[in-house]
Amino acid sequence: MGADHTRPAPPTPPGVRRILVATVVPLFVITVIAAVVLWPRDGGPRGDDSAAVPRYHGTVTRVVTEACPPQPETPQDGGGPGAQDGPCGTATVRVEQGPDAGQQVETPIPTGPGAPTVAVDDRIVLVELTDPADPTASAYNIAEHQRGTPLVWLAVVFALAIVAFGRWRGLAALAGLAASFAILLTFVLPGIGAGGSPLLIAVVGSALIMFVVLYLTHGVSAQTSVAVLGTLGSLVLTGVLGTLATAATHLTGYGSEDATTLSMFRGDVDLHGLLLAGIIIGSLGVLDDVTVTQAATVTELAQANPGLSRLQLYRAATRVGRAHIASTVNTIVLAYAGASLPLLLLLTADSRPVTEILTTEFMAQEIVRSAVATLGLIAAVPLTTGLAAVVTAAGRAAAAGPGRPAGDGDVPASRTPGVDRRPAERDLALEALSGGRPDDRFPGGPARPTDPPAQWAGREGSTDSTW
Repeated sequence: MGADHTRPAPPTPPGVRRILVATVVPLFVITVIAAVVLWPRDGGPRGDDSAAVPRYHGTVTRVVTEACPPQPETPQDGGGPGAQDGPCGTATVRVEQGPDAGQQVETPIPTGPGAPTVAVDDRIVLVELTDPADPTASAYNIAEHQRGTPLVWLAVVFALAIVAFGRWRGLAALAGLAASFAILLTFVLPGIGAGGSPLLIAVVGSALIMFVVLYLTHGVSAQTSVAVLGTLGSLVLTGVLGTLATAATHLTGYGSEDATTLSMFRGDVDLHGLLLAGIIIGSLGVLDDVTVTQAATVTELAQANPGLSRLQLYRAATRVGRAHIASTVNTIVLAYAGASLPLLLLLTADSRPVTEILTTEFMAQEIVRSAVATLGLIAAVPLTTGLAAVVTAAGRAAAAGPGRPAGDGDVPASRTPGVDRRPAERDLALEALSGGRPDDRFPGGPARPTDPPAQWAGREGSTDSTW
């Protein structure tokens, strides 16, 4: 979750650090206390394990296909009997688990929509079905393919690619990803399953993920603390906007088949709150990227040009944020559309008017998701940028000391080894931004361009710092 947009930031003055600690630490303590209070004492109601169908691993050793038998005519067919959708036949499977481990059993080849296609040497999952009329009689059927090994290899390639590119920061990102899943699987999902408020649990769980992941991935610094505060404020705003939007559109949370199925098995789950929880958790992954980017942008601008004021830092970083948001909005909409592509395709085949389709529960739910998440992202840019500009300017003022303007903080001498050109470069840069200095040969006349300092010779006028 998130991306690394930074290089190591300069040390933060003690006064600014104390202010951030006094702000962030109480919020973290409140989050931890809320998580402890809301933490599920049990996993909630569980299904009846005795009703679970036994599943065993096996390997296909032989496949025999044959013509499918004709199907009896049904009133819906409107015609004569037809052949069953194939293939038909039997598959011989060597059972690897269970009471029949090591034995060869025959199973019918799976048929019907979504049935797995099997071949020799395929590793599959068998289910043992018992005859209701005769509990002593049972038979094996092929349920699906084993996917454990391919998924493990994909996860290994995924992790190696992240570590190879991001190195230690990539390793920290993987640790943050593991922490996110741990919080989701041990707190958020069990808490909602135990009958807790989905909205409250989602807010607390998202805040907990944010604290752990951001500090673990980007380090403990003033820049990360600004991103944390911006993300937390945007999350709260997203929750408020989501509550208002779902209430205004009268969404019930029953807009998808999954939600309806869940209500059949778990009637105590608040589907309306679950919808809001999904909006908040879904927004978190994009929010932290935007806030980290904005905090890093302000820091980089302040380092590149110490003469920029607080307002200039805010305006320049906001321009970067606008470009980021313009691309992120499209990302959010396409992500929701991709996740709901089968249902969207089903809706396109609907004969109802477009306006009627767009106002259905399912479509309205997706529109609200996208709109609320986007509004939260838009709010994150000025909020985080403003906080970063204030913190950066305060830190620069503290570093400059009393009697010196905040914009005149010292530039690290390591940028140009052996040459102290800080005052001249800063004055010339400010004069260039303000239109140059007046020509003393023509009093009151137009400004003339400033000649570059002699120490810039041989660098083709470049003002880039030595990294």
